Amino acid sequence: MKAPADQPLIFRYLSQQSYSDVFQLMKQFTESRQPETADEVWLLEHDPVFTQGQAGKTEHVLLPGNIPVVQADRGGQVTYHGPGQLLGYLLLNLKRLGCGVRELVTLIEQTLIDTLAQFNLEAAAKPDAPGVYVNGAKIASLGLRVRRGCSYHGFALNVNMDLEPFARINPCGYAGMKMADMAGLLTRPKLTLGEVSAIIQQGLQQRLGYTRVVTHGSTAQTETNTDWD
Repeated sequence: MKAPADQPLIFRYLSQQSYSDVFQLMKQFTESRQPETADEVWLLEHDPVFTQGQAGKTEHVLLPGNIPVVQADRGGQVTYHGPGQLLGYLLLNLKRLGCGVRELVTLIEQTLIDTLAQFNLEAAAKPDAPGVYVNGAKIASLGLRVRRGCSYHGFALNVNMDLEPFARINPCGYAGMKMADMAGLLTRPKLTLGEVSAIIQQGLQQRLGYTRVVTHGSTAQTETNTDWD
């Protein structure tokens, strides 16, 4: 990766947000960014929502009930977002980084696989179905959009959440797909998004080639410099 030497990678921790609101902010950020705009990663949770990708088919939404269905402009089919799921939105200038879309997908998948390994969970990607899987069950979904050489959207990692809403859809267009979350596999109900986010932040920084990050949270702003071997 060719991360700009004079810029940090900015991480924003946004807590729990409406999907529609953040979706609009991502599009606005991407539309208005300039060649010198710093890359950002947003880490957050969403209020319960089903989202349809650009090619999403209505037959994959089975019984949404009182959970809204929102049309998005990412790739892929329908998925569910809700509390206890970690969303990572990667707002990156791919042209400046010298990174292609397939390379970015692999980078995200490997970051998630390495993160899960830190909790002794053996995970893998599937070449024919983007995402990350543990024992055949999907634990993380991916969906991206690239506009003017810049990416937005990203990944959803099931950390400690209610998986029932996935039964109301065909997740990612696959009927009967098994879903999992980290807390269920670890039998650790107190597993927090914060401890998982910290590992993901370090992994993304390293893989994207940044030596400096600026972190914005709800209560603090920090800056760190890291030299990677």
